This record gives sequence, structure tokens and C-alpha cells, in this order.
Amino acid sequence: MNAIDVTIIGVYIVLTLSVGIWISKRASRGLDSYFLGGKSIKWYYLGLSNGSGMFDVSGTTWMVGLLFLYGAKSFMMMWMWPIFNQIFVMVFLAAWIRRSNIMTGSEWILTRFGDDKPGRVSHLIVAIFAIISSLGFIAYFFEGVGKFLTIILPWDLTIMLNGSVFLPSDQSYALLIIILTTIYTVKGGMFSVVATEVLQYGIMVLAGLLIATYTFISISDIQLESIISKEWGTVFFGWELDGFWDGKYEKFNDLIDTQGYKMFGAFIGMSLLKGFFASIAGPTPGYDMQRILSTRSVKEAAYMSGFTNLVLFIPRYLLITGVVILGLVFIAPEMAISSTLSINDLEIILPKVINHHVPVGIKGILLAGLLAAFMSTFSAVVNSASAYVVNDIHKKYFKPNATPRYYVRASHLASFGIVILGVIMGFFADSINSITLWITSALYAGYVAANLLKWIWWRFNGWGYFWGMTAGLLIATLQFILEQNQDSFQVGSFMHQIATLPVIYAFPAILGISLIGSFLGTFLTPPTNMDTLKSFYTNVRPWGWWNPVFKTIKETNPIFEKNKDFPIDMFNCIIGIIWQSSMILLPIYFMVRDYSNMFCVLVLFVVTSVILKFTWLDKVKKYKN
Repeated sequence: MNAIDVTIIGVYIVLTLSVGIWISKRASRGLDSYFLGGKSIKWYYLGLSNGSGMFDVSGTTWMVGLLFLYGAKSFMMMWMWPIFNQIFVMVFLAAWIRRSNIMTGSEWILTRFGDDKPGRVSHLIVAIFAIISSLGFIAYFFEGVGKFLTIILPWDLTIMLNGSVFLPSDQSYALLIIILTTIYTVKGGMFSVVATEVLQYGIMVLAGLLIATYTFISISDIQLESIISKEWGTVFFGWELDGFWDGKYEKFNDLIDTQGYKMFGAFIGMSLLKGFFASIAGPTPGYDMQRILSTRSVKEAAYMSGFTNLVLFIPRYLLITGVVILGLVFIAPEMAISSTLSINDLEIILPKVINHHVPVGIKGILLAGLLAAFMSTFSAVVNSASAYVVNDIHKKYFKPNATPRYYVRASHLASFGIVILGVIMGFFADSINSITLWITSALYAGYVAANLLKWIWWRFNGWGYFWGMTAGLLIATLQFILEQNQDSFQVGSFMHQIATLPVIYAFPAILGISLIGSFLGTFLTPPTNMDTLKSFYTNVRPWGWWNPVFKTIKETNPIFEKNKDFPIDMFNCIIGIIWQSSMILLPIYFMVRDYSNMFCVLVLFVVTSVILKFTWLDKVKKYKN
């Protein structure tokens, strides 16, 4: 580690802390100010902040490995999250969510189902879901950033106590970074989070541009052509993913087979199916929803969500593709002759490239950018999680009439408590690995059905939501338990096949059982109070099956009109997915110098941008607020 790189990292940390603390005074006016920035932050700052929060280290490491192994078509593998949920948010969900005019995702539930017992159990299960998810993410931020920094940085921070290891180096690094990030996150709330994330976004963009420029200059066309095949650069695929690595790199084909994506057509189809339902269900309660609720108006919520898509992908994939090219040229040859090649080798491509193949200065900025990626995501998660603890649990059920200053102090304590619990979980990361996978994959599958129905069906009530969520989460947990105990079943047996089924293929079963719980809970209990439904439908104005509520509203408000935008919204979502995909492929093709495909994608980007201007942006401009 050169002194120049160390200085760059040090300046970045000091600058981040200074900005976060300097702006923190604005967060002391109350909960609305602390968690939502008083709904006074401009939409483009929130868009940059949201993009920065999604630019995380672990996701970047994963995407580097995918692009390295699968080539250009790897962008579709992110549909399993699904990455295109941001398009659905941009097109219509941001407006629906912001019209509710509340503070958190679980508080939103009360506007839909009312503040009686069914509404409250639904409200509580969403708050608990959000908090548990946040704790799991913090635990893996702790584990991931510690291991990453230990590989990259040369100093051993092992802490000894009475001759024994008290804290290994990776945990010391993780604690140090988390403490620094927590200081400004807790003190400044949303104001500090957004201010520092905008700064961090700038550093990440600079890192992406520098690594892309260095790679483009230092790697020759001959070096690229020797390793990147035509198949690596194509986005087209058949039902099965045929191995396209040949010669001395043929061993990478075996790696593709072991990842479980061999049936690529079925995998992409299932990802699209899951992605459609998950996207309409809306964002899970977390920092993405907090950004939407922090905007100044419905119009700006839509602008912010669209801007997030625009600013996130091109700089991120310049960085990712630059790292992948360096990895293909310098690291792939030694990986190809390794006798112990495994999936884990894909995860160390990023740190290996940084350690051995990035020059002084650029290395410091790249490390500062990756630290920024970690710190921005971490601060966003802590801010949103503490909102659920204080606003949705403490204020709602224990202390409803305290002063704004009291709630801000309670938010400080809640943030510290969440970080401490997450870090404690991180110390036992080896034992919670499977739990975190459960939270981020199978658990989210159980979230979809109830949260889809809440938007589109008037008869769906609080008990239906509660039992739909509960059924989905229980079946997801059962699938997780079977997967963890797959060695207990005879190979080839039905139970072994169920236990080894990837989560993405279990999605229809989880969705189906969750729907059954939703329908039973709904039809066996009375409907939601009509006044609550009228208030919700009048304010949010979703499309779907709301005819009885619409007729009731029409009796007292004859000029009220239905939302008939479902066809145009779905059209915009399809165009938006193509638009988003073009922003991923554009830097990839540019960096590998496939200019014919690059210009095709560029035309696609321009055409889809023009279409969205007339079909989406012009409609958003007509919003009244």
C-alpha cells in the first residue's frame, strides 16, 4: 500500500465524517426531519443518494464474478433479485407510495387496512420483517467488509488479550469502519445520510471512470481477443447454456455447471415470472422506500426513481467491466490451471485485481470508492431500520405522545442498538450464513403475494395480509430447513430433489401457498372498513379491482375517475426494462471494444429514452404535486 493510496483513503474518511457531522444539526427537529429530511431534500440529491446506496461492495463483487464467467448475458441473472423492480417503482409505484404521505413502509399498511386489530397485526409483521432483514444485512456488512479490507490492506489489526486473539484483523477492520459510519448516521439522520451518499457517489463515479480509462489504455486489442470469445459477448441464449470456454480455459465450463444455471432458459423465465410479481408488490420496507417517502411531492418521487436508474448502472458497470477485463487477462490463466477451482475463486477476483493490477493513486481512489459503497449502503440500512423501531413500534405502542426531541434521542439509541445487534450477529457469521441467505432469498418470496394483493384488490383485508405473509414466510422457512439438511435424504429421492431445488424454482410453490393464506384470511373475516378503503383509494389511486369502492366514492364525488393506466404502465415497464438493460450493456460493449454491438445498444437506449419521454415523463409532469 503506497503512501499516496493511504492518504487518499484517509482524506476520504475525514471528508465523509466532516460532511456528515456538519449537516447533522438539521436532523434534530423531530422524526420527520430525522428519518425523512423534513421532506425538503431535492429529488436529484435523493436519486444520487439512492443510487449510491445500491452500489454496494458485496453486490459489486458478485457482479464481477458473474460477468467474468458468463459474459454479457450475465446482466439477466440479476433479474432474480429482481433488479428491474426499480423500473416498476419509477413508472407507477413511487407515485402510489408517496401519495400516502407517511413515514415508513409498515405505517403505510395502516392507511390500507385501518388502525384496528387486523391493521395492527399486519403493521407489526411488516415492521418486524423490516428490522430482521436489516439486522441480517448489517451482520453481513460486518463480515463482508472485514474480509475485503483484510485482503486489500497490509496492516494486521489483530487485537491480543492475555496472549490470546481477542479480535482477529478482519473483525477489527469491520468494527472500525462501522463505528465511523455509525457516528454520522446516528447524529444526522437522513440529512447526513443523503449528504454523505452524494459525496460517496461522486467518489464511486470517479473510481469507475479511472479504472475504465486505465484498463482501456493498458490492455491491447490482441490481449482481449485472445480470451474474450464471440459467445462471451452475446446476450442470446438457448434452453441450455452451452459451455463457450475452450482451450486452456475449458475448466470454466465445469464451473458454470456447478452453479445451477445450466438450464438458462428456464432460469431466466422463472426470474422474469418472480420479478414481475415481486416488482408489482413494491419495494420491501427499507431505504429505497424511505427515499420515496422523503421526496417533496408525488411528482418528485417519480423523478427521483427514474433518476436513480439513470445514474446507477453506467458508472457501476464501467468499474465492474474494467475489473473483469483485468481479471480475464491477468488472473484467468492461473485460475484455469488451478486444481481447486471453485465458485469461491470468483469472489476474490475483485480484491486480487486491486492488489496486483491497479496502479498507485487509482488504487487509493478505487478503495475509497468501494469503502464509499459499503458506507453508503450501511448508513441507509441503519437509518431506515431505526425508523421502524421508533416510529412503528416505540411511538405506536409504547410512547405515543412524547416530544419531538425525545423521539430523536430514541432514534439515536435505536440506531446504536440495531448496529450492536447486527455486529453481534456478524461475530457469529459462520453460523448465520444460511439464515442470511434465507432472509434475502426465500424470505422475500414469502413477501410477494400479500404485498401484490394489497395494491390491486379492494376485498383483501388486514387478516388476509397477515396470514398471507405468515404462510409465505413459513413455507419459505420450511424450504430453507430442507435445503440445509439435504444430506439427510437419500440422493435421488423425492425429498432430496425438493431439498436441492434452487430457491428461484421454489418460488411458484411459495407464491401459491402464500396466496391460499391470503384468500382464506380474507374470506373468513369481514372486509376492511369502507371509510378506510375510500380514503386509501382516493389518495393513492391504484389500478386493479376496486369497483365497489369506486362506486361508493362516486356517490359523493361524481367527478372522481378510475385509474385506467394499467396498459400504459405495463408498456412503460417493458420499455423501461429494455432501457435499463441498455445502460448495463453499453459500458460492457464499450470496454471490450465491441463497437458494432455498442452502437446497436446505444440506438436502443436513445429510442427507449424517447419513448419513455412521451409515455412516462410527460404524464408525470401533469401530476398536481
